[in-house]
Amino acid sequence: MLMSSSSLHRSVSPQEVARFSAQSGDWWNPEGAFKPLHKVNPLRARYARDQVCARFGREEKAQGGALRGLTILDLGCGGGILSEPLARMGGKVVGVDASEQAIEAARAHAEEMSLEIDYRAGTAEALAEEGETFDVVTAMEIVEHVADLGSFLNATARLVKPGGLLILSTLNRTMKSYLLAVVGAEYALGWVPRGTHDWNLFVRPSELVARVEKVGLKPLDLTGMAFNPLRGAFQLRRGAMGVNYFLTAGK
Repeated sequence: MLMSSSSLHRSVSPQEVARFSAQSGDWWNPEGAFKPLHKVNPLRARYARDQVCARFGREEKAQGGALRGLTILDLGCGGGILSEPLARMGGKVVGVDASEQAIEAARAHAEEMSLEIDYRAGTAEALAEEGETFDVVTAMEIVEHVADLGSFLNATARLVKPGGLLILSTLNRTMKSYLLAVVGAEYALGWVPRGTHDWNLFVRPSELVARVEKVGLKPLDLTGMAFNPLRGAFQLRRGAMGVNYFLTAGK
């Protein structure tokens, strides 16, 4: 039975898409609206690489890249900030985002960098309905922006090949995350435009683990990340999940 058009876009929030679309010209400005993503991106790429190496028995410095030959889906890819390093590590990357403007920005930058990345405007549900599957699916900094998390994770799980990985990163729903990610980042520091985050949509690690298990995936790793102001960079901290954290699950 074919899914209705609304079902294929159930996880998409029109308000969120409009907000990020309006900022699409700023995707590759490291001091612009996506400054926090640029700061955290090296850590996101390393975390994904390490999880893939552990799962598939790859070497970090393998010839041709640690992800060589693997199919990678970057959901909520935006302007391609994560898609590009994944491609440089040898992955065959498909980047999907609900914002056509973001996809246009991603395509333009990939062409400028001479990178072959298959960027598509669309949703997780629509892609899952097409029956396509991938060795690795990343969905980083998107969980806290979807309208229907259950629909999103159900579709995302269908996109992972048997034996493959789903790698998520998001924000914990704690008072600390409210103070740092909302009050601090949006109002005090001005790192991101005001209104970027809705604290009520943040997801506790225990909640995300339960939801991932519900769609048939097995949690494999849960690691926090924290900003080190002395180094001006994010770091992995296994016990520090009060604000940002990663979750990797296998199928």
